[in-house]
Amino acid sequence: MPYIRVTIPDPGLPADVQSALAEGLTRLAVSALGKSAARTVVHINLVPAGSYYVGGRALAGSRDAHVEASITAGTNSAAEKAAFIAEAGELLSDVLGPLPRSGVALHELHPESYGYNGVTQFDFYRRAAHT
Repeated sequence: MPYIRVTIPDPGLPADVQSALAEGLTRLAVSALGKSAARTVVHINLVPAGSYYVGGRALAGSRDAHVEASITAGTNSAAEKAAFIAEAGELLSDVLGPLPRSGVALHELHPESYGYNGVTQFDFYRRAAHT
């Protein structure tokens, strides 16, 4: 159940661009990480440029983005994670245009400390193994 948050300093980002990012990141969660599209959440977080800093200075006159994805620890190889990071970076540039410094971070959470609909990932995988 990846939870993917994209922070972009552009409160006026058009809805179709937001949708393209959400759809593209969901596809990447499936293709690069082997996750379920139905269980993937993408949260687009639009912030004012004056509250987004690069090099200690507020971003002005350009766009940037940062992606953070929470995934269950131990469910992906180093190669899969590297593919997601590389392809997410490409997606950001393709959809948003040239970016001064975009970032992608994967946060691996222990399956006993992470869940969906009140069920830990540990219990979800254990139940799936018995069906």
